Amino acid sequence: MKKNLILCGFMGSGKSTIGKLLSEKLGARFIDTDTYIEQKEGMTISEMFEKYGEQYFRDREREVCEELSKLQKTVISTGGGTLLNDDNMRALKKNGVVFLLNVSSRTVLTRLKNDTTRPLLQQADKERAVKMMLSKRIPLYNRAADYVIDAEEAPRKVCLTILSIYNAQ
Repeated sequence: MKKNLILCGFMGSGKSTIGKLLSEKLGARFIDTDTYIEQKEGMTISEMFEKYGEQYFRDREREVCEELSKLQKTVISTGGGTLLNDDNMRALKKNGVVFLLNVSSRTVLTRLKNDTTRPLLQQADKERAVKMMLSKRIPLYNRAADYVIDAEEAPRKVCLTILSIYNAQ
Protein backbone atom coordinates (compact mmCIF):
# COMPACT_ATOMS: atom_id res chain seq x y z
CA MET A 1 0.00 0.00 0.00
CA LYS A 2 1.30 3.38 -0.99
CA LYS A 3 -1.03 5.48 1.14
CA ASN A 4 -3.69 4.72 3.70
CA LEU A 5 -7.14 4.13 2.26
CA ILE A 6 -9.68 6.37 3.99
CA LEU A 7 -13.44 5.78 3.77
CA CYS A 8 -15.84 8.61 4.50
CA GLY A 9 -19.57 9.04 4.14
CA PHE A 10 -22.79 9.24 6.04
CA MET A 11 -23.74 6.78 8.76
CA GLY A 12 -25.03 3.59 7.19
CA SER A 13 -23.10 4.07 3.96
CA GLY A 14 -21.14 0.85 4.54
CA LYS A 15 -17.78 2.25 5.65
CA SER A 16 -17.08 -0.42 8.29
CA THR A 17 -18.31 -3.36 6.23
CA ILE A 18 -16.43 -2.27 3.10
CA GLY A 19 -13.37 -1.22 5.12
CA LYS A 20 -13.03 -4.73 6.56
CA LEU A 21 -13.29 -6.25 3.08
CA LEU A 22 -10.68 -3.83 1.72
CA SER A 23 -8.26 -4.54 4.56
CA GLU A 24 -8.51 -8.28 3.89
CA LYS A 25 -7.87 -7.82 0.16
CA LEU A 26 -4.94 -5.44 0.76
CA GLY A 27 -3.44 -7.33 3.69
CA ALA A 28 -3.69 -4.14 5.72
CA ARG A 29 -4.89 -3.35 9.21
CA PHE A 30 -8.42 -1.95 9.58
CA ILE A 31 -9.38 0.81 12.00
CA ASP A 32 -12.87 2.22 12.47
CA THR A 33 -12.38 5.63 14.10
CA ASP A 34 -15.60 5.41 16.14
CA THR A 35 -14.68 1.99 17.55
CA TYR A 36 -11.12 3.17 18.19
CA ILE A 37 -12.37 6.19 20.16
CA GLU A 38 -14.78 4.02 22.16
CA GLN A 39 -11.96 1.65 23.08
CA LYS A 40 -9.64 4.50 24.10
CA GLU A 41 -12.35 6.21 26.18
CA GLY A 42 -13.83 3.04 27.66
CA MET A 43 -17.38 4.10 26.77
CA THR A 44 -19.71 4.24 23.80
CA ILE A 45 -20.16 7.32 21.65
CA SER A 46 -23.72 7.59 22.97
CA GLU A 47 -22.35 7.65 26.52
CA MET A 48 -19.79 10.34 25.57
CA PHE A 49 -22.53 12.49 24.03
CA GLU A 50 -24.73 12.01 27.09
CA LYS A 51 -22.04 12.50 29.71
CA TYR A 52 -19.81 15.16 28.14
CA GLY A 53 -21.58 16.45 25.02
CA GLU A 54 -20.84 16.31 21.32
CA GLN A 55 -17.82 18.67 21.53
CA TYR A 56 -16.00 16.26 23.84
CA PHE A 57 -16.44 13.49 21.28
CA ARG A 58 -15.35 15.77 18.40
CA ASP A 59 -12.19 16.68 20.34
CA ARG A 60 -11.35 12.98 20.79
CA GLU A 61 -12.06 12.46 17.10
CA ARG A 62 -9.59 15.20 16.17
CA GLU A 63 -6.86 13.66 18.37
CA VAL A 64 -7.46 10.24 16.84
CA CYS A 65 -7.27 11.55 13.26
CA GLU A 66 -3.91 13.14 14.00
CA GLU A 67 -2.69 9.88 15.55
CA LEU A 68 -3.99 7.65 12.75
CA SER A 69 -2.54 9.89 10.02
CA LYS A 70 0.91 8.70 11.07
CA LEU A 71 0.13 5.03 10.41
CA GLN A 72 1.10 3.07 7.30
CA LYS A 73 -0.72 0.24 5.47
CA THR A 74 -4.07 0.99 7.07
CA VAL A 75 -7.67 1.13 5.89
CA ILE A 76 -9.45 3.75 8.00
CA SER A 77 -13.22 4.00 8.25
CA THR A 78 -14.18 7.43 9.56
CA GLY A 79 -17.27 8.32 11.56
CA GLY A 80 -20.04 10.10 9.66
CA GLY A 81 -19.00 13.52 10.97
CA THR A 82 -15.22 13.09 11.04
CA LEU A 83 -14.32 14.79 7.77
CA LEU A 84 -16.65 17.72 8.42
CA ASN A 85 -13.74 19.12 10.43
CA ASP A 86 -11.03 20.58 8.16
CA ASP A 87 -8.26 19.63 10.63
CA ASN A 88 -9.35 15.98 10.52
CA MET A 89 -9.55 16.06 6.74
CA ARG A 90 -6.06 17.60 6.39
CA ALA A 91 -4.54 15.14 8.87
CA LEU A 92 -5.94 12.04 7.18
CA LYS A 93 -5.20 13.26 3.64
CA LYS A 94 -1.50 13.78 4.48
CA ASN A 95 -0.97 10.06 4.12
CA GLY A 96 -4.25 8.83 2.70
CA VAL A 97 -6.54 8.62 -0.31
CA VAL A 98 -10.16 9.46 0.57
CA PHE A 99 -13.09 7.55 -0.92
CA LEU A 100 -16.61 8.86 -0.31
CA LEU A 101 -19.24 6.13 -0.09
CA ASN A 102 -22.32 7.83 -1.48
CA VAL A 103 -25.81 6.55 -0.58
CA SER A 104 -29.34 7.96 -0.70
CA SER A 105 -31.32 8.97 2.38
CA ARG A 106 -33.68 6.06 1.63
CA THR A 107 -30.76 3.60 1.84
CA VAL A 108 -29.55 5.15 5.11
CA LEU A 109 -33.02 4.85 6.65
CA THR A 110 -33.40 1.25 5.48
CA ARG A 111 -30.00 0.19 6.76
CA LEU A 112 -30.37 1.96 10.11
CA LYS A 113 -34.09 1.51 10.81
CA ASN A 114 -33.46 -0.60 13.95
CA ASP A 115 -30.23 1.10 15.04
CA THR A 116 -30.36 2.71 18.50
CA THR A 117 -26.61 3.36 18.90
CA ARG A 118 -26.31 6.62 16.94
CA PRO A 119 -27.00 9.69 19.07
CA LEU A 120 -27.68 12.00 16.12
CA LEU A 121 -30.45 9.66 14.92
CA GLN A 122 -32.35 9.49 18.20
CA GLN A 123 -35.13 11.80 17.02
CA ALA A 124 -38.83 11.36 16.44
CA ASP A 125 -38.62 12.12 12.71
CA LYS A 126 -35.56 10.11 11.58
CA GLU A 127 -36.27 10.71 7.90
CA ARG A 128 -36.25 14.48 8.32
CA ALA A 129 -33.10 14.31 10.48
CA VAL A 130 -31.25 12.18 7.93
CA LYS A 131 -32.25 14.41 5.00
CA MET A 132 -31.21 17.57 6.86
CA MET A 133 -27.84 16.14 7.91
CA LEU A 134 -27.18 14.75 4.43
CA SER A 135 -27.94 18.10 2.78
CA LYS A 136 -25.38 19.80 5.06
CA ARG A 137 -22.77 17.07 4.88
CA ILE A 138 -22.74 16.02 1.21
CA PRO A 139 -20.93 19.18 -0.01
CA LEU A 140 -18.31 18.74 2.74
CA TYR A 141 -17.89 15.05 1.99
CA ASN A 142 -17.43 15.87 -1.70
CA ARG A 143 -14.79 18.47 -0.84
CA ALA A 144 -12.87 15.93 1.27
CA ALA A 145 -13.10 13.06 -1.21
CA ASP A 146 -10.50 12.17 -3.78
CA TYR A 147 -13.03 9.73 -5.29
CA VAL A 148 -16.81 9.40 -5.00
CA ILE A 149 -18.16 5.84 -5.08
CA ASP A 150 -21.76 4.72 -5.51
CA ALA A 151 -22.25 2.59 -2.39
CA GLU A 152 -25.79 1.47 -3.21
CA GLU A 153 -24.29 -1.75 -4.64
CA ALA A 154 -23.41 -4.89 -2.66
CA PRO A 155 -20.36 -4.37 -0.40
CA ARG A 156 -18.16 -6.80 -2.36
CA LYS A 157 -18.86 -4.94 -5.60
CA VAL A 158 -18.13 -1.55 -3.95
CA CYS A 159 -14.91 -3.03 -2.55
CA LEU A 160 -13.78 -4.16 -6.01
CA THR A 161 -14.57 -0.74 -7.50
CA ILE A 162 -12.48 0.99 -4.83
CA LEU A 163 -9.61 -1.47 -5.25
CA SER A 164 -9.47 -0.93 -9.01
CA ILE A 165 -9.22 2.84 -8.51
CA TYR A 166 -6.81 2.63 -5.58
CA ASN A 167 -4.48 0.16 -7.31
CA ALA A 168 -4.42 2.22 -10.52
CA GLN A 169 -2.91 5.23 -8.77
